[in-house]
Amino acid sequence: MGELADKAKGTANKAAGAVKDAAGKATGNKKLQAEGKAQKLKGDAQKVSGSIKGALGNKV
Repeated sequence: MGELADKAKGTANKAAGAVKDAAGKATGNKKLQAEGKAQKLKGDAQKVSGSIKGALGNKV
């Protein structure tokens, strides 16, 4: 995957995770809330990966 693809997937995962986190918090569903937090972290990691690929020219 390239820089832009990683950053786009990271943004999507972060948004989806935020929705799950909020829904879990609103309904008292701790499992859903934890899934949302994990997905947000995954999104952060993907965005960092995309930034690194951009800095190194997609050779990672």
